[in-house]
Amino acid sequence: MGEQEVPAALGRLWRVSAGYRLGRPAALDVERVVRTAVELADRDGLAGATLPKIAKELGFTSMSLYRYVGSKDELLVLMADAATGPAPDLAPDLADGGKRWRAGLRQWALALGAVYVRHRWLAHLPIAGPPSGPNAIGWLDACLGVLRDTGLDWGAKVGIAVVLTGYVRSTSQQMLDMEEGRRDIGIDQVQVERAYGRTMARLVDPDRFPQAAKLFASGIFESPPQPAEEPVDHDFTFGLELILDGVAAAIEVTTRP
Repeated sequence: MGEQEVPAALGRLWRVSAGYRLGRPAALDVERVVRTAVELADRDGLAGATLPKIAKELGFTSMSLYRYVGSKDELLVLMADAATGPAPDLAPDLADGGKRWRAGLRQWALALGAVYVRHRWLAHLPIAGPPSGPNAIGWLDACLGVLRDTGLDWGAKVGIAVVLTGYVRSTSQQMLDMEEGRRDIGIDQVQVERAYGRTMARLVDPDRFPQAAKLFASGIFESPPQPAEEPVDHDFTFGLELILDGVAAAIEVTTRP
């Protein structure tokens, strides 16, 4: 596809040149607008990265920004790709019994989770469609690269990338929301889980909910797992390993004689 056939929004996302223009260089460009938007969102949340606020920060009018971002929705796509950043340089070892793909997917998911921690607003952005920006495609490519020798077909590989991305996004959003809620009421995770377990133990009728009653009577919420040093917790790791077990099962079926 020729450069002239690239839609304007995708051209800006990929920083495709619109062609040579005579005169002095522009005082503003897509890169500067998007960088400022991400900085404002990191500092003040998405509410702080509106076009008027970005324009004020840059010393321009709101209308002048539309030449560089097209629309508010396009700005969010540009911000998401910029904040996600380049894909990690995966270097999986053979710690999983030679299953390099498993170590690679684990690294990939943990790296994406760290992105959501650095840019807390990112998990709250609406999903605008399939990966389309250079950084998003880079992350997809890295995931596909890890799976290249598994024997899975393209549909399965893309499906795994979609499942992992959705899992990391939703879990990160939940963790960040819960963290914000705890901060607002001034208690930590251990206190929250203990209070929850004790309250449910009093409320849950064993005749009506027998298994749930046994769960809350077990004491598991009295000593919840301590958070890991990474920007993830025990629940995140547990769910991730379940997904990787599913990938392993799919690979086994594909490679079975």
